[in-house]
Amino acid sequence: MNKSTKDLLEFWEEQMKQSHTSSNYFFRKSPSHYHMMLLVMTAYKLKENLSVEELKTKLFKTSRPKSALIINEACEKNFFYLEKTAKDQRKKFIKPTPSFIKEFNNYLNTLKNLSF
Repeated sequence: MNKSTKDLLEFWEEQMKQSHTSSNYFFRKSPSHYHMMLLVMTAYKLKENLSVEELKTKLFKTSRPKSALIINEACEKNFFYLEKTAKDQRKKFIKPTPSFIKEFNNYLNTLKNLSF
């Protein structure tokens, strides 16, 4: 086994050890979970507001009720939070929590350092 393959395997095993306490397991449950994470983090990195309704619409092959369940669970697990707008209290933007931002950045940095 070459070094990069071994590094990737070790990275995956380390992620699985943290599975029940970290976002890594939650957002890899399904393609919809992973897609949601990427949509929210892309909006955050681009400094764009992403409403809950926009997020539900952008998630492909995911029903609106299923999207709502994933969003609620992500908020309960403290990965995301909802922010009401000043103009319209019914409209809520979805934002990553500071702890999730840190975890996500660590994940990206680790992936960047792995090479094949």
